[in-house]
Amino acid sequence: MLRGRLVVACIPAYNEQDTIVDVVKGAHKHVDIVVVCDDGSTDSTYKRAKAAGAIVIRHPRNMGYGAALRTLFMAAKKLNPDVMITLDGDGQHDPSYIPELIRPVLDGHADIVVGSRMLKATNIPSYRILGIKMITWFVRIAAYPTLNDAQSGFRAYSRRAVQVLDVTERGMGASTEILVKASTYGLRIKEVPIEINYTDITPRINPLRHGMSVLLATIKFIARKYLGAL
Repeated sequence: MLRGRLVVACIPAYNEQDTIVDVVKGAHKHVDIVVVCDDGSTDSTYKRAKAAGAIVIRHPRNMGYGAALRTLFMAAKKLNPDVMITLDGDGQHDPSYIPELIRPVLDGHADIVVGSRMLKATNIPSYRILGIKMITWFVRIAAYPTLNDAQSGFRAYSRRAVQVLDVTERGMGASTEILVKASTYGLRIKEVPIEINYTDITPRINPLRHGMSVLLATIKFIARKYLGAL
């Protein structure tokens, strides 16, 4: 534990056998417990994550990024940590940034800390920058006006955030669903700059299709917020 406070890392993973060991071991250097949700992988993700020292929760079939996040939030609620970190299992997120993400939460300055690619945008493909800006624009209007990166999955959450937030979106729109809901609870948000590793990262979904699905999900949750249905 960090000065008597419990820090848990939660990692959604789907067919990440080549990277999951390094991610789990890297996270374990900075947290007390690592929990992996193996979202129905057909490779060795489950066995390798477990061998690396993670608690592994396995979905019987692939249910989607948001469904994996929902499972991880439910696990974190039971563990009741002071801080929960979420990061991807594909090696995009560098676990060495974890201390920077958790510090504002531990110091009582934020309930959610987003590892923002846009504050250190040196190696992001142009199509990703366009998509991030477009989706973030909607979240800025509806939730957090100064936010720069609404899609980053590398985040830290306070105990209160973990307990009050729930995830219903099964796809990638879960990242923006969380932020829109967080604003209704008055959760404080902060961003810290991070670098992303896009080397050898091949999108599983067509980028245009991915962007449109996230945008539609974002608009849906914004509409629900203003209709009082969240």
